[in-house]
Amino acid sequence: MNTLAPRRPLTLHIILLALLASLTLFTTGCATVGQDFPTARVSEIQIGKTTQQDIKAMFGSPWRVGVEDGKPTWTYGRYYYSAGGHKHAQDLVIRFDNRNVVSSYTYSTTDHDQ
Repeated sequence: MNTLAPRRPLTLHIILLALLASLTLFTTGCATVGQDFPTARVSEIQIGKTTQQDIKAMFGSPWRVGVEDGKPTWTYGRYYYSAGGHKHAQDLVIRFDNRNVVSSYTYSTTDHDQ
């Protein structure tokens, strides 16, 4: 007669170990979303003059592309968050008119000494 207790499948142990590792990474890790862009060049944007081609030459391809009030909108952004509560964000939203020329833009950052 076999008096040993039945063994749990090895896959259950692997799943539990992976879950524990994921939880540890989540509580001690960080996340970065978006891409870096040259923030020093934001001041070169001229409303009514700078074209989409100029913007692409200055900042590269946008991180996000959208439409606002029927007009093209490009977003450049980088957002960093850590589990410890530290966050750093900067974004540039550029709106174009129907001639693909900048009609307005907004630059925001969490750095207060910019």
